[in-house]
Amino acid sequence: MSTQNVVPKSPFERMASGEYKFPPQKQYTQPGKEYLMNPPPQYSSPDYKPSNKLQGKGQEDIDARDTLEIIRKAKSADAKDPMAIAVDLGYEQNCKSVIDQVVNAYGSIDVLVNNAAVQFQSDSLDEIDDKRLDMHMKEGSSIINSTSVVAYQGFATLVDYASTKGAIVGFTRSLALQLVSKGIRVNGVAPGPIWTPLQVASLTVEQIVVFGSDVTAMKRAGQPIEVAPSYVFLASNQCSSYITGQVLHPNGHASLYAHTYKICVFNFTIKS
Repeated sequence: MSTQNVVPKSPFERMASGEYKFPPQKQYTQPGKEYLMNPPPQYSSPDYKPSNKLQGKGQEDIDARDTLEIIRKAKSADAKDPMAIAVDLGYEQNCKSVIDQVVNAYGSIDVLVNNAAVQFQSDSLDEIDDKRLDMHMKEGSSIINSTSVVAYQGFATLVDYASTKGAIVGFTRSLALQLVSKGIRVNGVAPGPIWTPLQVASLTVEQIVVFGSDVTAMKRAGQPIEVAPSYVFLASNQCSSYITGQVLHPNGHASLYAHTYKICVFNFTIKS
């Protein structure tokens, strides 16, 4: 039997089949395993076409439902009724639609978190196409942009991801200067390796097995609940009213720099 045309199983398929067991995590379900994309999108295929909605069967409905349930349990009695909108933010018209719906429901946006992202591994710049590169607030509001430790470390097979995350750092600092006169703070969060479905969607199974253990002083990947307080802190005027243009680093002490440089100082005496 020829194996030349056999397409390797994706991480989603290998997890679903039970082929690989993951190390114990601090959560009841393994990352990405509870809501598998079915069928999994074949991002590497030259015929892959993104749809104008989230991928997978009912994934957007499940995410919206679960998010609403969490917020309803956590909200105070006097807080307005929450809403969750399932939409692909990779399209400009969808972004505008979300803004309109939120403003119509609540009158304004007090805190904006830019957290949409994807990552793909590539061994060459030639594999990165244009599609992968083009991816109502008042005084006292807060904008929080999600960047990544990869923006500071670099990553050989994530050139486009690292570059765009680095651009977000510069964007955050520059936008903070632009909006400071309006009383709007702009900050960022650069998480280290965190267990989310994004990792399962983009890394190999072999990489996932050791994910976070080989690049952090804490020898493990973080959990979303360990990153969330950074966003809450930056969103709160009570906690961070004097902070703007900054980036928080919840990363388990991941090394931010690949190299350490030694500086040698020489004393010279010049004789005439």
